[in-house]
Amino acid sequence: MGILNLFGKKKEDETNIALPSQVYQATELELKDIIAPSALKISPRSLNLGDKIVRTFFVISYPRYLAENWFAPIINLDRIFDITIFIHPVETASILRHFQKKVAEIQSQINIREEKGLVRDPVLDIAYQDLENLRDSLQQAQEKLFDVGLYLSIYGETDAELDKIESEIKSILESKLVYVKPALFQQEQGFRSVLPLANDELQVTSKINSTPLSSIFPFISFDLTSDKGILYGINRHNSSLVLFDRFSLENYNSIT
Repeated sequence: MGILNLFGKKKEDETNIALPSQVYQATELELKDIIAPSALKISPRSLNLGDKIVRTFFVISYPRYLAENWFAPIINLDRIFDITIFIHPVETASILRHFQKKVAEIQSQINIREEKGLVRDPVLDIAYQDLENLRDSLQQAQEKLFDVGLYLSIYGETDAELDKIESEIKSILESKLVYVKPALFQQEQGFRSVLPLANDELQVTSKINSTPLSSIFPFISFDLTSDKGILYGINRHNSSLVLFDRFSLENYNSIT
C-alpha cells in the first residue's frame, strides 16, 4: 500500500507543474494594462492621471452670432488639450411647438408694455424676430436644430500650470462672448466624456442651429485649392484643405 501511495503522490505532483506557455499567458499584458495610468486621483476640480493633471470644462453660453473661425484661436493654441463636440439632433416638430409657445409669451410681454405706455424693449423685439426667423427656417427645412455639447480637457504638470492655461482659454473665449465653466465634482464624468468613446456623461448642451454649428468645426485653412467642390482631405505639406469639383472639368466622367 505504501508503494502505491508513493507512486500516486508522485503522479499528482507532476500534474501540478506549470508549463512555460502557461506562465507566459498568466503574465501577458492586455491593451488596457498598457494604456492605463499608473495612478488615478479624483478631486472636485481636476484629475490626477499618473504624473499629469487634467481639468475638464464645458461651454455654457454662446453669443447671438458666431463668426466664422471663432474657435480657431483655441484649436491653434500651443497647449496640450482635448476637445470633444457632441451633436444631438432635435426633432423639428417638437421644437416648433415649443417655439410657438415661446413666441406667444414674448408677444404677450410686448403687448403688455404697449398697453402700459412703456418704451419698447429692444431685447424683446430682437428675441421675437430671431424666433420668427428661426421658425421660418426650420419650417422650410433650411435649418436643423441640435443639442450641442462642447467639452475641453486641459493637461498640465502642476495646478499652477493648469490655472494659467485655464485663464488663457477663458480670456480667448470670453472675448468672443463664449463662456465656459469647470465640471466641478464631475471631473471623472467630464474626462470620460472627452475620451473617444462617444459617451456624453455630462449632458451639458445648448440648442444651436445648423449655420452657427458649422462655425465650430475646425476646418481652418490659410489657402484653398478651390472655392467650390467637396472636401477630399488635408494637404500634409501646409495643413490646408483640398477642395475639388470634378464636375467643373470638361470631361468629368473620364477615368484616364
